[in-house]
Amino acid sequence: MQDIKYSRKISSLGGLVLVFFTCLSGNASFAQQEELLLWPGQAPGTDNWQFPETVNTTPDGDRIVSNVSAPSLAVYLPEAPSANGTAVIIAPGGALRVLGMDNEGSKVARWLNNRGIAAFVLKYRTLQTDPNAPAPEPSVNPRPRQELTIRNGNANPEPDNPALREVLEMGIADARQALNLVRERANDWGIDPNRVGLMGFSAGGGVVIGATIAESPSGMPNFLASLYGPSLQDVVVPQQAPPLFIAVGNNHFNVTNGCLALFGAWKSAGKPAEIHIYDQVSAGFGMRKQDLPVDDWIVRFYEWLEARGLLDTSE
Repeated sequence: MQDIKYSRKISSLGGLVLVFFTCLSGNASFAQQEELLLWPGQAPGTDNWQFPETVNTTPDGDRIVSNVSAPSLAVYLPEAPSANGTAVIIAPGGALRVLGMDNEGSKVARWLNNRGIAAFVLKYRTLQTDPNAPAPEPSVNPRPRQELTIRNGNANPEPDNPALREVLEMGIADARQALNLVRERANDWGIDPNRVGLMGFSAGGGVVIGATIAESPSGMPNFLASLYGPSLQDVVVPQQAPPLFIAVGNNHFNVTNGCLALFGAWKSAGKPAEIHIYDQVSAGFGMRKQDLPVDDWIVRFYEWLEARGLLDTSE
């Protein structure tokens, strides 16, 4: 029988609420998870938000979260003997409307933990949607889809939607807050504050890219990874832009070209970048096995970190 113990306390850091989960099963221990609210009190700009956060599950048992108004950071730390001091903040995807918290979050975190890397899953704010609203009627004569014309590295499919623009800015603010928080708590978690990176999936990629291109050099991540997540705004590559890793499927409508544009922007700015485009793959692969080369994208990411000197693997 699995014993689960819970304890709660108030952090001295900005009044953040910390929730600790420690799971023990027989003699086997699992990584401690700690979840922190990013903002003291109500998150900025959500005063009039009324719909409660909802968690649903896919047929595979993965959590899908919607109506996020209280952004948080779930902490996954590796076992102390294997910890190498590197940290990755992970932003799941979901079109800014929902978040895939496991396939693009906790499963990634646990894989990284097994290689000594601390991981933090970011639950950023999403578009408020009425759960009781009827689904839109399908179009009788739908227009054939056309690839976006990518300008200034911006692959946002809904650039004229003000609600999505607003929630994108909120997500970017949440990612910046998470980056600052991880660096402030670096000593507590055994992290090198000079080896903290951002990773985003799909729309989460747009969030972490936005947090990078809009931030001052003092607040830059040390590396940036986008998994099928193009920029959702015009790209002006900062002078202090970090190394960039991209993985995307060849058949991902609009997104493949958006990721190529992002890679091109980094390359034109003379910044380090690596891109992997996987054949026979479209959207949302995350940690889901395809029995294709794309299954090893995370291994390529780890090798990239190692090659760039972003891992301390010394004994």
